Amino acid sequence: MSVLASPDQLASARAARAAYREGLAEPTSGVAPGLTQANLIAVPADWAFETLLYAQRNPKPCPVIDVIEQGAVESALAPGSDIRTDIGAYRIWRDGELVSEQTDARDAWEEHPDLVAFLIGCSFTFETGLVEAGIPIRHQELGRNVPMYRTNIDCTPAGRLRGELVVSMRPIPAGRVADAVQISGRTPAVHGAPVHVGDAASLGIADLSRPDFGDAPELRDGEVPVFWACGVTPQAAIMASKPPFAVTHAPGFMFITDVPDAEYIV
Repeated sequence: MSVLASPDQLASARAARAAYREGLAEPTSGVAPGLTQANLIAVPADWAFETLLYAQRNPKPCPVIDVIEQGAVESALAPGSDIRTDIGAYRIWRDGELVSEQTDARDAWEEHPDLVAFLIGCSFTFETGLVEAGIPIRHQELGRNVPMYRTNIDCTPAGRLRGELVVSMRPIPAGRVADAVQISGRTPAVHGAPVHVGDAASLGIADLSRPDFGDAPELRDGEVPVFWACGVTPQAAIMASKPPFAVTHAPGFMFITDVPDAEYIV
């Protein structure tokens, strides 16, 4: 049975999307708590099947929760939304190179009206459960973006698409790691349980203080780095595979839906 958002939650989501549509550029961790957030990748129609196949073959980092077909810009997960404007920051890619970061992507859809957009589940969804269990979310406490890292783990390729797994990291008190694994594991549709706990070097991460995306973390005594599959993984595929054009969210700047996180808890 579907879980419906409360009137207050819906008002919070719509207000957040309206603020981003007006040009607000702030990370969305902790915004509209209790509602599902999503990563974005939009590609020309002739790359859409391979993108969907890539996501299907790599469901841990790329769990698709909505597909907005060619010519449409409204997500079924947020009636009245506009995928071109309702995210705080967009990235524009050409031939695998990042050429622009901007708060409005309408020009991208004007240039490529055949774009097909995919919304990918986001780990911010299970952060609500961690907070409710008393597990601290450091980047929220510090008002920073979550740190994200490219790893040495290759995803399963699909046609022209290939690339490595990207992970997000949260410092978790050692005594609460098992709780964090259990809580996040209840949301397989939005990355689920961690892919790794502890030594970052085994993932090919040389320096935790220098993330590839987001802000540097702050680890404190008694904390363990815990790594989750990340919806920025498709951006690593763009860099490796070099499609002629693509639009993504900027890491940490998600699309806020009207769907409660509880909808994705099993």
